[in-house]
Amino acid sequence: MAKTSPKIPFTGPPFEKAEYEDRQRKVFEAMEREELDALLVTAHGHLYYLSGYPGTGGYFAPFPLIMVAGQAPIFVARKFDVEAVRAESCVSEVVAYAQEGEFAKVCANVLRKLGLQGRRVGLELGCWNLAPNDVFALKAELPDLKVVDATHLVPTIAAVKSDLEIKLMREAMVTTELAVTTFQRSLRENVTEDEVFQAIVAEVRETGGLLAPAYSLLFGSRLRLPHGTARKHLLRNNDAAFIEIGGTRHAYAAALCRSAVLGRNSSAESLHKLAEEALEAAIVALKPGVTTGEVDAAARSVLAHSGRQGAFRHRTGYQVGINWSERGNLSLEPDASQVVETGMTFHMPIILFDEQGYQIGCSDTVVVNQRGAESLSTSSSALYRA
Repeated sequence: MAKTSPKIPFTGPPFEKAEYEDRQRKVFEAMEREELDALLVTAHGHLYYLSGYPGTGGYFAPFPLIMVAGQAPIFVARKFDVEAVRAESCVSEVVAYAQEGEFAKVCANVLRKLGLQGRRVGLELGCWNLAPNDVFALKAELPDLKVVDATHLVPTIAAVKSDLEIKLMREAMVTTELAVTTFQRSLRENVTEDEVFQAIVAEVRETGGLLAPAYSLLFGSRLRLPHGTARKHLLRNNDAAFIEIGGTRHAYAAALCRSAVLGRNSSAESLHKLAEEALEAAIVALKPGVTTGEVDAAARSVLAHSGRQGAFRHRTGYQVGINWSERGNLSLEPDASQVVETGMTFHMPIILFDEQGYQIGCSDTVVVNQRGAESLSTSSSALYRA
């Protein structure tokens, strides 16, 4: 009698298979509109969205999910990680390669067997986890392959959240707001960044919440360091403080940026007021039917009116959901042309820099409804005074 392998404990995708099948159906419909014969999904967040596999082994080489209309999706993955891909995803067919140099040959063989060697195949050329060498090697194996840039295909679908996804992001925001509240009440003279962050971690752990790995927490002179993590740096009287942090639920993140001042700091106070105004203008502009570039322009108009355009060094916001953000996802930036739809979720960080390079600002995570943008947060974006 044949032996069956025991089920691995605490594995499996976070949702029922029907949820992933619905997401895949929407991708197939988009592929048909784009006249694609196949799509190779390689971005980690997109793999998680479509299959439940978080892509933890994908640092090694691409783990493409090959999608062809009328066919069950196929994973091409490193042999070392095959059992994890099977256990954590809803995909049953996994084709393995052993070493990084074998990826293109094995992937090309799968495409040949599907009759795709001379067809239009979409690749996520603008996303992480697909190196130019991967594309060149695949083309060397299949010189007649018609590569099409499909960077925005999955993100455009994933940007519109289901009720289940929005529920998870609201739950994630509860953790985020706990982290922000802990940050604020921990601020006192001579406390270190590291001590405040450890207090946040302890509070979140006590409630069973999870934080996204990426965060920023900075005091005083270290506010010149974008995306800086906590160190043993003391908060002094009249210093400003900044945090960017996000809670997660089944990898769905809801992020916030919040700033504070211990005592008084006129430069930080005036700059933060401007950030609040720009954020409010962007939120008012965010509604179904506008372009992502128009939302960005609304925030920039506030900076232009103040004469401090140079204080704003980045984009107004970006699509948020699985993995917090993914390169190639929708972006609220100058001249961006994606159309905003009901159900889309965005993180909108307005972080400004003064003439000495010190940063300060605030943000919101919002969901677009028929009337406009609804904040997932109940906390104030105003400058906190410790």
